[in-house]
Amino acid sequence: MPALRRWAAGAALLAALLALSGCGRREPAPAAIDYQPVDFTTLEGWAADDPTIALAAFRRSCAKLQAKAPDKSMTAEPLLGRVGDWLPACTAATEPALATDPAAARAFFETWFQPYRITGGDPPDGLFTGYYEPLLHGSRQRHGRYTVPLHTVPRDLIRVDLGRFSPKLAGEAIYGRINGNDFEPYFARAEIEAGALADQQLELFWVDDQIAKFFMQIQGSGQVRLDDGSVVRLGYASQNGKPYRAIGRDLVEMGALRKEEVSLQTIRSWLLANPAAAPALMAKNPSYVFFQENRALSAADGPLGAQGVSLSPERSIAVDPRFVPYGAPVWLETTAPLPEGEATWHRLLIAQDTGGAIKGAVRGDVYWGAGERAEAIAGRMKSPGRWFVLVPKSVVPTS
Repeated sequence: MPALRRWAAGAALLAALLALSGCGRREPAPAAIDYQPVDFTTLEGWAADDPTIALAAFRRSCAKLQAKAPDKSMTAEPLLGRVGDWLPACTAATEPALATDPAAARAFFETWFQPYRITGGDPPDGLFTGYYEPLLHGSRQRHGRYTVPLHTVPRDLIRVDLGRFSPKLAGEAIYGRINGNDFEPYFARAEIEAGALADQQLELFWVDDQIAKFFMQIQGSGQVRLDDGSVVRLGYASQNGKPYRAIGRDLVEMGALRKEEVSLQTIRSWLLANPAAAPALMAKNPSYVFFQENRALSAADGPLGAQGVSLSPERSIAVDPRFVPYGAPVWLETTAPLPEGEATWHRLLIAQDTGGAIKGAVRGDVYWGAGERAEAIAGRMKSPGRWFVLVPKSVVPTS
């Protein structure tokens, strides 16, 4: 890139950053966030839960924390301390006896952590949904019925970490591309589906179902069974920076569904029943996810979450990392649409992922695993609930 053009592009990018920091375009924080200390005895069902799987998930998160600088903030302020404040608990979690003894694992969390109930306004309860790992059918080459591309990250996609420019913007990022002398937003879903990336040779796989691809992008990861019978794992690699738009809300506004009817299953049924209208409706969600093949994952491993660790079914949860840091244990009290019926669901989980729709201090997305049962539960879960973040006892949340 010639020097003048490089300078002009950098100036345009700087202008974009200044505009973001000065004009409030970033996601606003909820008006009233509070972390209220409570006793473990107030956590409904705490004594009945088996936290050994959650402890194993916590250990995987600790491996990521131990690779970070000890003085790095866990959240933006640092509201929940610094990495070094969490490392003693990580060291203690390696005790072999904890892995198989639920009582010992429970005592570990009680010894090292203080629960704080998180509230985010009025009403204080939040929304908890679910996600799963879908299975698609595809090929490494385009042929026959395999005509729908799954893309890897474009070479011209630039992600800018705004926290590097201002501490107030920690955890925020913008995505775009250099076009001449301008830094501009990246292509939206409709543009990509119309062929904006067709000349970049970014197709990882070709699948046979546009609707299944759409839902896999919402889930953020998935499996592809190839035409030779083998199965590959795909994980989230990046996205185009556009805001997520829920097409279930569009279907309600169109009068196609009632609000209480919206689920993955009812949305998919509508899309299948309306093939002429389906592409335009899906294109209303401008967000577009790019994938990478995860060759290191075994069949028994869960997909990689945003923290970079393999997720555990029913023990990993996606969070808004502005308020709940990756690696933090959280106690969730909600309900779940199990196959046998709606049921109380109280569980210790580990914050290991995030998503475009997961915004707010009391907002979570439970990872249910893979398969038909996981899809059935995750696709219908829209449950009110409350949760508590477990913070090392040496840390007092600060605003």
